[in-house]
Amino acid sequence: MGLFDFLSKERTIAGPGFNRWLVPPAALAIHLCIGMAYGFSVFWLPLSKAIGITESVACAADMGFMAQIFSTTCDWKISMLGWMYTLFFVFLGLAAWLFGGWLEHAGPRKAGIVSAVCWCGGLVISAFGIYTHQIWLMWLGSGVIGGIGLGLGYISPVSTLIKWFPDRRGMATGMAIMGFGGGAVIGAPLADRLMKHFATANSVGVWETFLALAAIYFVFMVAGALTYRVPATGWKPEGWTPPAKSANTMITSKHVHASRVWGIPQFWLVWGVLFLNVSAGIGILGMASPLIQEMFGGRLIGVDVGFNDLDTAQKGQIAAIAAGFTGLLSLFNIGGRFVWASCSDYIGRKATYFIFLVLGFILYVSIPSLAAAGQLALFVACACIILSMYGGGFATVPAYLADLFGTQMVGAIHGRLLTAWAVAGVAGPLLINYLREYQIANGVPKAQAYDVTMYVLSGLVLLGVLLNAMLRPVADKYFMTDAELAAEKKLAHERDISTMTGTRGSGSGSVATTSPAVTAFAWLAVGIPLAFGIWVTLQKASALFR
Repeated sequence: MGLFDFLSKERTIAGPGFNRWLVPPAALAIHLCIGMAYGFSVFWLPLSKAIGITESVACAADMGFMAQIFSTTCDWKISMLGWMYTLFFVFLGLAAWLFGGWLEHAGPRKAGIVSAVCWCGGLVISAFGIYTHQIWLMWLGSGVIGGIGLGLGYISPVSTLIKWFPDRRGMATGMAIMGFGGGAVIGAPLADRLMKHFATANSVGVWETFLALAAIYFVFMVAGALTYRVPATGWKPEGWTPPAKSANTMITSKHVHASRVWGIPQFWLVWGVLFLNVSAGIGILGMASPLIQEMFGGRLIGVDVGFNDLDTAQKGQIAAIAAGFTGLLSLFNIGGRFVWASCSDYIGRKATYFIFLVLGFILYVSIPSLAAAGQLALFVACACIILSMYGGGFATVPAYLADLFGTQMVGAIHGRLLTAWAVAGVAGPLLINYLREYQIANGVPKAQAYDVTMYVLSGLVLLGVLLNAMLRPVADKYFMTDAELAAEKKLAHERDISTMTGTRGSGSGSVATTSPAVTAFAWLAVGIPLAFGIWVTLQKASALFR
């Protein structure tokens, strides 16, 4: 036996007594760690003063871009650090696409371990990059290598959860993907406290924080990966009967091979719907703080003046309120992933996406007039609902894919679909930022600079309505034959449930029932940090209502 045989998929096939409710906290353990990608902006301000410590040391005006990358004598601009977001989501999408098929055959445990090594190893490389003041090492470490870890960690539980919860596909994936949205609400306040702890007269405390986070995340991610189990072929929840085939023509009982989806129209329609929903939502998420500050200005603190006419102290007050607004959006991003995905189990995926897109169109169109009228509460409510649907779109789409293309290779198909996220992660922020800058450059007041942007975003989601309406069941010619499916199951190292009853599998195929105490401990291990993050975020959000 090899040293790492325990990572093989054959060793993760669960026996009859395994409790499927252990799998969601295992997925959450990984997603809550990699979800810190959303919270990396907490490092930008300290890193922009890594050399100067108290004030940024500006590079010479005539210093070229390449010279700034390798310079050890002047501080990085926040715009240079912000490229990390682009790298995160581009490499997340690429890794999910390139390694999705491998994951189906290797299993979620091996993918989860590789994800932990890449994400945490990337943080270690980034820490060295900060210590030596080489930003290219940060881009390589967290951006490229960490981005690959993001992709593998993100898709590792999808196929497994859908197979464990055929009765609640949306809820199951919503629970796990909720963790990716929740990673920042835990990681950002934790990172803030660690930076303050490690800060000295000669260090802003960021590289030390990266090393501490790498160690913490590695423990949680490995624990999650080792807890993963996959059901044997033919397993189904006790007392559950699969619905009649005619009950919903959008839900297939057949299976499409991942290599074929590029040529299937339905794949590109779902790709387009996700791209448009994400591009619009990420625009709000990425610009949340300046959006509310510039649209409402002094009205946030009861002063009827524009943003540019506020003094330094007043700008500090509204910045605190904007931080609360951003935190509130994060909570709705998290909650929407679970709530909307769970609702889709009852009303269907197509209907759920219609709600996202039609309601999104109404809300985007309404935002400029609400801001102009000073309706802060309604504005905040609109933005929160938009972010809930942004998160809900991510959480619902794996179940949508399983309905359309079957469950056999849904993880690999989901990986290919996430290229839409990679493209949207670049296109969405660029669209928002450049439209805003163009408006301001042409003399439009900051309070109105987002109006055109909101109308453009409403146009994107309206196009999404049309694409979603065009979705129909996949044609029979695209599904695998019985022989092809049998060959794929063999490659995926599947084992039939009928061969395991009363036997002990090579990994966890024991007939012993999982202890309720173990299940409770697993949920507490992920629930307590998540509750901490939500509590801290709610405290910040309370500034909106003072």
